[in-house]
Amino acid sequence: MNKVISQNIIRFIVLVLVQVGILNHINFLGDINPYLYVLFIILFPLRNNRLAFLIIVFFLGLSIDMFSDTGGIHAGASVFLAYIRPLITKFSFGTLNEFYSVKFNNIDFAKRLIYIVIIVFIHHLMMFSLEYFSFTHIITILKHTLLSGLFTTILILLTTTIFSNNSK
Repeated sequence: MNKVISQNIIRFIVLVLVQVGILNHINFLGDINPYLYVLFIILFPLRNNRLAFLIIVFFLGLSIDMFSDTGGIHAGASVFLAYIRPLITKFSFGTLNEFYSVKFNNIDFAKRLIYIVIIVFIHHLMMFSLEYFSFTHIITILKHTLLSGLFTTILILLTTTIFSNNSK
């Protein structure tokens, strides 16, 4: 159990540093950024303690917000995503127990892709909705959600592939 805790602490710190140090400054095509820190929410092992997970994810989003001066949009989107993650997991994998009994990289690629896409696009839709906070900007919200979501999904797939343990 200590190995899991230390892995998650390291993952938390590395993802925050990569996000605020590198990825927040990409601005592809003017304003498209990947948000790799969502990978922490995707990979965090959630067995029993949802409250602890929600608190950790709040601090993850808050850390990104503090370094990015974004006023809480990352914290809000991350907590919302963490709250509904069990529903997304159940939808993507059929049952919650199945997801926790196998390694993430051993799950069928199609199911894993569906899970990542749903997680990323819900997070981004919530985050950009909080950023613009107006129905008059719905096209901008959807455009940013789609483009940043595609960029983030590709980056998450590459990251999980590169850093995966090949032992099945």
